[in-house]
Amino acid sequence: MPASSKTISLKDAPAMLAGLDLLSSAVLILDNAGRVIYANPAAEHLLESSFKALANQALDSLFLNGSDLASIFVEAVQHKFADKRLDLVLERPGRVPLHVHVIVTALDSPDTPVLIELRENVQQLKLDREERLLEQGQANKELIRNLAHEIKNPLGGIRGAAQLLELELPERHLKELREYTQVIIKEADRLQTLVDRLLAPHRRPHIVGDVNIHEVFERVRSLMMAEFPSGLSIRRDYDLSLPEFRGDKEQLIQAVLNIARNAAQSLSDRIKAGDAELVLQTRVARQVTLAKVRYRLALDLHIIDNGPGIPEDIRDRIFYPLVSGREGGSGLGLTLAQTFVQQHLGVIECASRPGCTDFRILIPLP
Repeated sequence: MPASSKTISLKDAPAMLAGLDLLSSAVLILDNAGRVIYANPAAEHLLESSFKALANQALDSLFLNGSDLASIFVEAVQHKFADKRLDLVLERPGRVPLHVHVIVTALDSPDTPVLIELRENVQQLKLDREERLLEQGQANKELIRNLAHEIKNPLGGIRGAAQLLELELPERHLKELREYTQVIIKEADRLQTLVDRLLAPHRRPHIVGDVNIHEVFERVRSLMMAEFPSGLSIRRDYDLSLPEFRGDKEQLIQAVLNIARNAAQSLSDRIKAGDAELVLQTRVARQVTLAKVRYRLALDLHIIDNGPGIPEDIRDRIFYPLVSGREGGSGLGLTLAQTFVQQHLGVIECASRPGCTDFRILIPLP
């Protein structure tokens, strides 16, 4: 038997429509041909289109994979269910896909048979992203251990052989040939330094003490002002009520400094023009979930720059080792920053567009 349905008519329900206008979730009402005849303000915002543009559009034309919703609409018209809930990824031309929880309700009305509610899965997306970051961090550790093992032993042998070879060079050709042995030795030393930097966060002990996050930010600010004395403005936006917490001050300084230095290096053109800006912001976030654990309070730290933004092709990989958007960059700064923050049970997130890149650090408070 068909499921029971809800009786509703747009003509007879102005109060109901006024109520839908106040909802934070997107609502679409469709006619019997599957065309949009009502969209609340939240739907206009979510779909980035006015009701005038959405009106009378067929449901399956709104999304590249709209056939998924269209088939559910047919089931609703046939009263195969009263309401149906599912998670979908709705693809749109020229825009990012929408990850939404969809509620399709069958209405007992020949003119308006179906109501669709779309709720963006922001929290689920955030949890998935954090889980990927943690998995990525673990994979990075395994990669670094294996890399160190595979590189360090032969590297020592190469350097030692080059030194011995240099001792055996004939005196009359020593000056010319020594140039080549020195290249081998110096390149071996450079690779050794790279491996040591990769291993640094895993070797260094985690020294815990009372930390004032503003002392961390002020230390970073003074270092950045010394490194970039002109052309870069560093603005403070602090919440001075933030409490002290237990953490490794030196690790946190290094993490924030790596992010701030990366930001400043991306601002090279604006520094030359004299209008580069870096914002150091501290806030508190409430009821935060990190790595599937709920915390009542968390430090909410931001390092924001007005640079060109992170190239789209590496935006999802910026925390991977050896990935850099800057020519000559080592690709280790953000990897180390992420490792240090994860040792404080926190995460680093990034939102970037031309003119504004915002690195957000979340660290739970007791």
